[in-house]
Amino acid sequence: MANLGPADYSPYPVATYDGLYTPDEGKAMLLTEMVDEEVAMREVARVMLTSENATIFPGPQVLYAWSEEAKKKATLIKEMSEVLGAKMIPMYDYRPKYPKIDAEVEINPNHPNLTIWHNNIKACIFIGVHCHYANVALKIIRSETDCYTIGMCALSGHEDAMATIRDQHSEDLAKFIEIAKEVKQELGK
Repeated sequence: MANLGPADYSPYPVATYDGLYTPDEGKAMLLTEMVDEEVAMREVARVMLTSENATIFPGPQVLYAWSEEAKKKATLIKEMSEVLGAKMIPMYDYRPKYPKIDAEVEINPNHPNLTIWHNNIKACIFIGVHCHYANVALKIIRSETDCYTIGMCALSGHEDAMATIRDQHSEDLAKFIEIAKEVKQELGK
């Protein structure tokens, strides 16, 4: 007999049904494990540096100069992309386009998996993406692709990402970049 309710609407159970929740302050999540933030940063850097078509998806919270913090983050994300050798696909506007959209062309909350599939992305970082959109997109990507998803969130993180690091502000991004440089050197890249 099937379960009744929202759990059966998803092709793959959402993370909370698997007992995964966002990490506590100072912690991060790697797959199903809660770890120290620096451990997660090292693993995220390793995954991004060794995965095919690693991509950063910056969202509106860092694409637009709406605050000094957003400006700092945007500069750091560009540097992060260079250090990781990652592409960037900006998510300028991901509001649904009604009454008709072309899902192959436009980023839409219902079709983030198409961006992953069509670009053969094996690892990605969501950063500066509004939480409500990131949560929906990460659920779809998790159930529809083999992409290793990373949520670098300014708030509490995203349980549907394969790795999530919470409370990421400009000083934390600067720390991540330094860790990524170390990992890159360790990998001989």
